[in-house]
Amino acid sequence: MMASRAELSEQNFRRISWINILLTPLLFILFAWPYLVVGINFNIAEELLYIGTFCFSFSFTLTILHGHVTMALGALHRSHYHDWLDRHHWSYGLLMRPIFFSTRFRLILLILSFVLLAAGVMLHSLSGVII
Repeated sequence: MMASRAELSEQNFRRISWINILLTPLLFILFAWPYLVVGINFNIAEELLYIGTFCFSFSFTLTILHGHVTMALGALHRSHYHDWLDRHHWSYGLLMRPIFFSTRFRLILLILSFVLLAAGVMLHSLSGVII
């Protein structure tokens, strides 16, 4: 099935981009608070807590935004949107880089967040043993 011209138009790409821009902070907060609550309950060092929270939330936020683009354009045509973001890298595509849409990158961020959480829990438990 061919995409219509309206789906692949610059006006539609702008609309998708603005929706993503508006959704990003809301999704980031939505996915950040559970990690923060767990980290605070385990008394994890703030440095590890905030870095882990960022990695955890960023991976899920990127996944949802990637899914939004896929639902709006279809899996076959989302590359046109990513190319458009690359052409507008000083405006709409300012914070979007091609690596962000890689599943491998998002999984690495998620795994890194869990490693940081485990490291924080172990450091906290070791500090209790030493003191």
